[in-house]
Amino acid sequence: MKTRDLSILIPARNEMFLQRTIENILENIEADTEVIAVSDGSWPITPVKDDPRVNLVVNFNAIGQRQGTNLAARLSKAKYVMKCDAHCAFGKGFDRILMEEFEPDWTVVPRMFNLHAFDWQCKACGERFYQGPEPAKCATCGSDLGHEMVIVWKPRKSRRSDYMRFDKDFRFQYWPQYEKERPEEAKKKISDCMGCLGACFMMTRERYWELGGMDEGHGSWGQMGTEVACKAWLSGGRLVVNKKTWFSHMFRTNNAGFSFPYPITGKDVHKARKYSQRIWGKDKWPLAKRKLSWMIDHFAPVPEWHEDPYKE
Repeated sequence: MKTRDLSILIPARNEMFLQRTIENILENIEADTEVIAVSDGSWPITPVKDDPRVNLVVNFNAIGQRQGTNLAARLSKAKYVMKCDAHCAFGKGFDRILMEEFEPDWTVVPRMFNLHAFDWQCKACGERFYQGPEPAKCATCGSDLGHEMVIVWKPRKSRRSDYMRFDKDFRFQYWPQYEKERPEEAKKKISDCMGCLGACFMMTRERYWELGGMDEGHGSWGQMGTEVACKAWLSGGRLVVNKKTWFSHMFRTNNAGFSFPYPITGKDVHKARKYSQRIWGKDKWPLAKRKLSWMIDHFAPVPEWHEDPYKE
């Protein structure tokens, strides 16, 4: 089997944009990069087109996002692996750019923008509305004839996220104040970051397995970004954002018809967070070379962990 530069691992369940994401990846890669997609629980909603750079695994017994990512990683023979969600777009040459400056102990995330994936267009008057659940009636003309989905698939450059963190309860938080408080850090093209979303991250395949893959003890979904960040730093390595390229992620709401495609309950979320609190918060990870306190102090002051630097 040919050894490629990079395998992009895409776990997907009931995901209508899987093929669109794969097409965007293939349009923008500039290295010897492949896609390994796991359609979890059924055939893809939209058929995945044949391509020698695409390996589709259909798993009829649904296993979950973490498990799907690990399954895809086991099939990879590439030097690097990148996990991404099945509703993402990428900048031109993102794979080449990320690999050009990469250290063996790094976990890397590209700069992130929100993805404008589609609009709804009223069949009666032609008015367009931003993505979300299909409106029951047109807000402009009041028609109930329905709407057509119009694909946009462009990054929202006004909605950029470089820095993220987690709070004392291990809840994910955006951290826009970080670059405002640290202008010298913000100027760097490759910069340390405390946390990540979990929608897209990259490391060497060897390191992925050295860190234990995705820890299935968390459950199917939840806390993935915190897990990635804690493993990166506590193992003695780094989590960095490479601002020389980007990916764009579509965010769903919790509204009916436009929610997270993996089945997830409040109980599942609570379980994953309690697992994080135990393994990271109590320094129980067996592969750790650093304590959590080192990581927190590396980014000090961190809101809620230290005296809040943003209080007036």
